[in-house]
Amino acid sequence: MTEKNVYKAISAVAKDMSEQGISKDRRNAQQGFNFRGIDQVYNALAPALVRHGLLILPRITERSVTERVTQKGGVLFYVVVKAEFDFVSTEDGSIHTVVTYGEAMDSGDKATNKAMSIAYKYAAFQAFCIPTEETAIDADAEVHQVSTRTPDEVLKDFTAQASACQSMDELKGIYKPAWNALAASPDHQQKCVDVFKTRNSELKQAA
Repeated sequence: MTEKNVYKAISAVAKDMSEQGISKDRRNAQQGFNFRGIDQVYNALAPALVRHGLLILPRITERSVTERVTQKGGVLFYVVVKAEFDFVSTEDGSIHTVVTYGEAMDSGDKATNKAMSIAYKYAAFQAFCIPTEETAIDADAEVHQVSTRTPDEVLKDFTAQASACQSMDELKGIYKPAWNALAASPDHQQKCVDVFKTRNSELKQAA
C-alpha cells in the first residue's frame, strides 16, 4: 500500500509542537485563568506547517444561530458551527479530514468568527496533541451570563429559525437542539415536532 505523506507531515508538526509548545499567557480576568488565544495557535503552527509541507483547509458544513437574553436584558447571538478541516500534504496531495464543532456567543457580529476560530483551534489541539490543561476557548475570555429561556421562548425561536431554513439539512440542524431544550415540557416538544413537520413538508414541495 502506498504511504500517505499527510500522516508523516502531521507527525512532524506534532513533534515541533511538543518541543516548542504554546504558552498560556492570555488571561481571563473574570474567572481568573490563563488560556491560549487563536493568534498564538496560528503563530506557532504557521512555520511548522510550511516547514513540513502541510496545509489545513477549512470548510464549514453546518451553522445554527440562536438569540439569547442576558441577565441584564441584553441580546446575545449563540452560534454553533460544524467544521471540516482537510489536512493536505503538499508532497503527494494525500488528505486526512478532521471534523470539529465550535460554539460561541457575542452581542454583536462576531459570534460566527469566534465559533470558527474555536473549531480550528481544537482541531489543531487534537490533531497535533497540543496540551490543553487550563486552556480556555477564545470566546470564554469574556463570560456571558445567560438567563434561562422559557419553553415558549425556545419554541418561538425555533419556529422563527425554521421558517428561515432553506434546506433540509439546515432544518435538521436546528431541530434537535430545540427539541432537547424542551424536554421538561412534552406539550412544547410536540409543538416543536409539528413545526418541524410543517416546514419539512414546505421544503419538499419547494424542491
